[in-house]
Amino acid sequence: MPVPQPATPPSTQPATVPETHPMSKRLAAELFGTFWLVLGGCGSAVLAAGVADVGIGYLGVAVAFGLTVLTMAYAVGHVSGGHFNPAVTVGLATARRFAWRDVPAYVVTQVVASAVAAAVLFVIANGVAGFSAKESGFATNGYGDRSPGGYSLLAVIVAEVVLTAFFLYVILGATDTRAPKGFAPLAIGLSLTVIHLVSIPVSNTSVNPARSTGPALFAGAAALGQLWVFWLAPLAGGLVAGATYVLLFGKEAPAVPLTEATEG
Repeated sequence: MPVPQPATPPSTQPATVPETHPMSKRLAAELFGTFWLVLGGCGSAVLAAGVADVGIGYLGVAVAFGLTVLTMAYAVGHVSGGHFNPAVTVGLATARRFAWRDVPAYVVTQVVASAVAAAVLFVIANGVAGFSAKESGFATNGYGDRSPGGYSLLAVIVAEVVLTAFFLYVILGATDTRAPKGFAPLAIGLSLTVIHLVSIPVSNTSVNPARSTGPALFAGAAALGQLWVFWLAPLAGGLVAGATYVLLFGKEAPAVPLTEATEG
């Protein structure tokens, strides 16, 4: 008589991306998602925010950024996990939701996608006579005289660290097994909208080093000279959230990947 075998215990190392997806497909999804985020979010700021009488303003730009993440999380999140942001990738790896060995490939892909999207936006924006990426700012991030509201370096660093950390807390919480399934992209997209409503006047909102890098490549030396802040602060925020989520909110069962959380 065969001896019954005990059930295999669930893994204690939750992943954000199913291992069944080839890396090439996952990187393609990250490429498309990050491209859409930069083109849609930064494009709304460059092309539509300041149009006389009908411009969408800060509110419209904030909504646009949130919608880009929401739509791509549903569209390709089931393939790559829907990071679209080096701070998210690093934060998830710190929280043991993502393999550290895959971080470099994701981050490089996100930065490349941002640069390509910024190049497309640059071509479109130059369709109007007299446009200057340097003079307009081209949706870049900054502090001091490059901050929309003239905020100091310290204020910008604090805002970027804290808001990125909260963005990661939302992502980690919404993809937790204890959270309702199917609603993670909504929570994540809406949180990014709130983040932009708070911080567009402060830093023009980064919370995403890739999003900051692409436009800065076309906006001149001043934008590039301040880019370090928008790598350092968001990555720090992601690391803080990734390292403290379980401490603050408890250790869950294997977490629901964003890829599964999009399935109602």
